[in-house]
Amino acid sequence: MSARTGRGFAEIETWVFDLDNTLYPHHLNLWQQVDVRIRDYIVDFLHVSHDEAFRLQKDYYRRYGTTMRGLMEEHGLDPDGFLDVVHRIDHSPLTPNPALGAAIAALPGRKLILTNGTRAHAEAVMSRLEIAEHFEGVFDIRAAAFEPKPKPQVYARFLDRHHVDPQRAAIFEDLARNLEVPHALGMITVLVVPQDAGVVLREDWELAGRDEPHVDHVTDDLAGFLRNLFTSS
Repeated sequence: MSARTGRGFAEIETWVFDLDNTLYPHHLNLWQQVDVRIRDYIVDFLHVSHDEAFRLQKDYYRRYGTTMRGLMEEHGLDPDGFLDVVHRIDHSPLTPNPALGAAIAALPGRKLILTNGTRAHAEAVMSRLEIAEHFEGVFDIRAAAFEPKPKPQVYARFLDRHHVDPQRAAIFEDLARNLEVPHALGMITVLVVPQDAGVVLREDWELAGRDEPHVDHVTDDLAGFLRNLFTSS
């Protein structure tokens, strides 16, 4: 764990968590299932090869925040039909995480999920991890009007919907670029990076940004970070 801010967590009253690759390790490859389904969907939707589908998928993901948003903007995609198909995955690689559950339960205040995925997917993940009872609500891609992080309007809608004071909130994310807007709004930002990041199959830009000034803390052990939070801050 590393920290680059003098701000502590004593005044935090709302704890905001990304879902995929934040509340569970990236190496479980749960999101990889979605990744494959997105690619197959593009092949059928645009009648292109798998190689071209892969190129478009990654290009849109980087430029628009999600592949779905790129398909909406450039090809008139129906987002509901897309989401119903690509999130139809096997969640069984996830197992209960009592250490994480206990660490989240011990946090004073409200806990919320802010995800570019769907509510159903978030609920399935939380159910498998056995942490659902600790969260007050889920703000998903539908609540965000199908606009993804890191767009500023997504955070504005989230803060308004859940009546969150950003000056008294902390946010946990696995992508540094998704922390820039929250940091500017006054939230304490924590980047959750995978252990052995160099051997995890991720693109370079996804792993970049951990040294940027909008990242207040970096950890590769979310449960441990939360457990030691008040003794180390």
